[in-house]
Amino acid sequence: MEQLTLVSLFAGAGGLDAGLERAGFETRLAIDNDVDAVATLKATQAARVPIERSDRHYLEGATIARADLTKLTKGDLKTLWGSDKAPSLLAGGPPCQSFSSAGKQQGIADARGLLFRDFVRTARALKPAFVLFENVQGLVTARDSDGQIGGVLRLVQDEFESAGYACSFALANAADYGAPQKRVRLVMLGTRRHRLPSMPPAATHTKNPLDVGSLLMPWVPIKDALAGLPESEGDAVWASSQMQEKLAEVQAGSGIRVGGQVMNNRPSGQWGYRQDGFIAAWDQPSRTIRAASTPDWLKMDDGTHRRLTWQECARLQGFPDGWAFSGSLTSRFRQIGNAVPFELAHALGREARASLAEGSLKRGERPTSTPWPANFRRRIRYTTAEHRVNGTLRRRAKRVEQLV
Repeated sequence: MEQLTLVSLFAGAGGLDAGLERAGFETRLAIDNDVDAVATLKATQAARVPIERSDRHYLEGATIARADLTKLTKGDLKTLWGSDKAPSLLAGGPPCQSFSSAGKQQGIADARGLLFRDFVRTARALKPAFVLFENVQGLVTARDSDGQIGGVLRLVQDEFESAGYACSFALANAADYGAPQKRVRLVMLGTRRHRLPSMPPAATHTKNPLDVGSLLMPWVPIKDALAGLPESEGDAVWASSQMQEKLAEVQAGSGIRVGGQVMNNRPSGQWGYRQDGFIAAWDQPSRTIRAASTPDWLKMDDGTHRRLTWQECARLQGFPDGWAFSGSLTSRFRQIGNAVPFELAHALGREARASLAEGSLKRGERPTSTPWPANFRRRIRYTTAEHRVNGTLRRRAKRVEQLV
């Protein structure tokens, strides 16, 4: 099989790259505009972190470029790529804050919400055999400029199809592929001339391994993932006496509850957990690792609580040991939280590799996009109904907020 080459956009700290390289791809070019992320990639490259079951090292021989993708011309991209041969795979996850439930959800009204167009523009310039697009699950129900729920995802698909790529979308939980983390992401594989893999990839792990007939392995819990990781006492943050009192009343796998906005279908108010007040359960995968320096708490044997360290968060994201993170503590948490879990990237890479191994379709044949999965349509219907019920209250609250 020919060498599998990878171009990584919005590379960040390299979580997506690491998983894809473990699947057999070789990163030839990685682009990001963040100083610390680029420093992390270069330091990791210099550290020669070995790829398991391979004679190569992560990012070996890759060109690592700090650049604003929105300002790179077609000529710039081709020069950075440096080859007349098209890459096997173009992969990346444009910044997701504008679609994330943790942000203001401004969608394409936020300039970051349009960065997928620069992804497509790069695909037009380099013509890779496959594209891999990753983002938050909130993109499924994001509204376009006309207010159409699901309209942004339709726009994303239209843009890739106009560049010649048939697309297959899915929601994938990283825990189903062996990640010690419950993290659901929107993923897409697209191709111009190869078989379009079914999405999501077949799971290898399950929450319920005792189900009749199940041959899958159980989800990986935090305690297994962190086994053997040296303690970093200087990086541990312990709960204050006041926080300790609050956390003592909370069970692992839950958090400090807070009230929310009153809604027509929730007259007593919507509730949730304080983002900085959740206790991780040692015997379960973690919640989604956030890009914040206030990760979840761990309850210790003596009943005290401390936060997950950045080293532990990196392990839960699947970063290989020895990955050389650069920047401040806040920056390291941000780089780690914004990454794609290694195991999910690995599973997606295997799918693309299998299709590439089969070779191109016959002359005259072209792949076609697959319909959106049923869970996409259910989410869109539910969100449409929910906005119809509670939209007036939200708009009223927003006006009050603007006046204050």
